[in-house]
Amino acid sequence: MSSLPLDGIRVVDFTQVMLGPCCTQMLADYGAEVIKVEKAKIGDLSRWSLGSDPDGLNNPVFTSLNRNKKSLALDLKAPEARAAVLELLRTADVVVNNFRPGVMERMGFGYDDLKKINKRLVYAVGTGFGLEGPYRHKGGQDTLAQALTGVMERKSDNTHPTAVYSTTLADYSAGMHLVQGILLALLHRDRTGEGQQVAVSLYSSLIAMQMQEGTMHLMRNKELNWSAFPLTGVFETTDGALVMVGAFKTNPLQDICTALGIEDLSQKPEHKDFDAQMATRPALQAVFRQQFATNTTAHWLKRLEEVDILCSEVRSLPEALADEQTLINKLILEVGETPAGPVRVIGSPIDMSNAQVSIRLKPPTLGEHNEAILAELKQEAAE
Repeated sequence: MSSLPLDGIRVVDFTQVMLGPCCTQMLADYGAEVIKVEKAKIGDLSRWSLGSDPDGLNNPVFTSLNRNKKSLALDLKAPEARAAVLELLRTADVVVNNFRPGVMERMGFGYDDLKKINKRLVYAVGTGFGLEGPYRHKGGQDTLAQALTGVMERKSDNTHPTAVYSTTLADYSAGMHLVQGILLALLHRDRTGEGQQVAVSLYSSLIAMQMQEGTMHLMRNKELNWSAFPLTGVFETTDGALVMVGAFKTNPLQDICTALGIEDLSQKPEHKDFDAQMATRPALQAVFRQQFATNTTAHWLKRLEEVDILCSEVRSLPEALADEQTLINKLILEVGETPAGPVRVIGSPIDMSNAQVSIRLKPPTLGEHNEAILAELKQEAAE
């Protein structure tokens, strides 16, 4: 097997829950040695915060984010534990944390402390809202970031109640931004010999995710909402539901009407162009709902695809995981087995021809690698 891109890179990982762990798992998947520093007896919050599980502290949530890592569980209030971690940090290429600002500094592991002993260190930080500013010490969490950045308020129809989005948008996007920042800093270090601090936040990542919408507001003081376009929506059929995107064509309304077997509404003055269709969206959507409710999802998908209108059935996550495309894309990995059954996790979305993700280490039990890591540190210190 070809060597992985991050072979030889040592990452000391103080992160927990999702923002940080999804970042460090990506680094680990592509070759980095990731040493996960956890609180003794308790560990990463995601090991236990969702209640009991047949696999104990290695529940599916923790398992999903911590393959290919080593666990070092210490009481960092103890001087000997802090000394061991400090020795580890001397050897690190990257250190990652997602604590509130000030926590690492109080432990003596702030960037200003560590760059004195390791000038090549890339010091990566993920926070809720940023290292400075009025929300600096506010607890960072995905749902709060959705609310404060405008993401939660945006919806396809204002009659829908405001609700929490059910997938962790902020955590994952910020985690991937942190990966990008770390890789950029490592490239910069290769050229200059010096490390630097890299910081991302849930808040910044969700603002950045709305770059199109934000720029439209800043430049034209207008709202851009792709989900509220007049020819886009989710429609129930006799046996399920489909989503249709009537866009990116000269006259998509005409093609939709052809697929639905109704008169060409685009010829009517009240629906003549995009602006007119936006004004009459409720009426158009009512017509679509009425027609789609008369036949099956498969029937309507075939009709829509015949006129090249973007469409898809609406599926559940279990249905998506069982899809052949998911398997072809190598998005399900098996990383061992426990008494509770096979350990199956979601793979990497990045497919590299010469650097395929490998499972070198199963998700670690708490403190599983203490003995080996501490022995190595003693040897390195002696040398």
